Amino acid sequence: MFKEAKTIKRLDVEEAPVGKISHYWLHIINNKYGEPIRIPIVVARGVNPGPVLGVTAAMHGNELNGIPVIQQLFKGLNVNRLSGTVVGALAMNIPGLLLEQRVFNEGTDLNRTTPGKADGNCPQVYAYRLVDRILSQFNYHIDLHTASFGRINSFYIRADMQNPVTAEMAKLQNADIILHNLGNDGTLRGTAEDLGIHSITVELKDPHVFQWDVIEDGLVGIRNVMYHLNMLEGMVIPAINATVVCQSSKWIYTDEGGILQVFPDVCEHLKAGDKIAEVRNIFGEMTKEYFAPHDGVVIGRSINPLNQTGSRIIHFGKDISYVNGH
Repeated sequence: MFKEAKTIKRLDVEEAPVGKISHYWLHIINNKYGEPIRIPIVVARGVNPGPVLGVTAAMHGNELNGIPVIQQLFKGLNVNRLSGTVVGALAMNIPGLLLEQRVFNEGTDLNRTTPGKADGNCPQVYAYRLVDRILSQFNYHIDLHTASFGRINSFYIRADMQNPVTAEMAKLQNADIILHNLGNDGTLRGTAEDLGIHSITVELKDPHVFQWDVIEDGLVGIRNVMYHLNMLEGMVIPAINATVVCQSSKWIYTDEGGILQVFPDVCEHLKAGDKIAEVRNIFGEMTKEYFAPHDGVVIGRSINPLNQTGSRIIHFGKDISYVNGH
């Protein structure tokens, strides 16, 4: 049986009924016809007091894996055993989602636009209202992402590893890789941290698909955080394998256009000088080879052979240590 979804203009978790899971349509802006653009939100308010954990997905419209993570999370929640409140924003970038594209409908990256402006242009207003009407309600925040078109990611986390709270949240995800990153680049996570909200970004592999292995991994990670925060009774599921922690990373780009072939896979460890890619012209003749500039691990990689000069090759992490596992 379908739950009736109430239309709201601002999320207020204190108004959500205790001991229930509620569905909402949050009216965020109007489209060009004057009709509402609405964000689907689920709120589970436990019978016992506790923190507010927010989980957001599809800040980029082609990043779909986070949507079923949130669906499955709420499907398995027992509010009678829940302490605190869980909020799931199933799709933050509704215009991008409907257009099946990463960016907002004006070509803007919303995850480089927050905190936005109350009196700015359309994407700035949209981003401002996401922060003001949703994000501001959280004590803890997990933002679910994937790679962009033409690229694939490992299952990895972006977090401030110098902050003990977000460092622990990151480790609880049991991911392949954790990247130490302050998030001070207009991201939703960075804005959350500026508001005093403990936030991490979870990169759930690849765009525009549902990948059920990493969807399950993402679900386990969120539940681990809830166990750790005593929002649910249960045992944290430990990592089977060690998680790689990178203190820094960078994308390696081409400086030669042509047909690109990238050799290493995600999570692959490389030594300085290992061959990572080659570029050939349209006749199949080799024009450039690329090599790892230092030891490191492949966090993400291009899968698009059509390479204009300045295209991405690999997202390469360095200064490696390990957590979790044995």
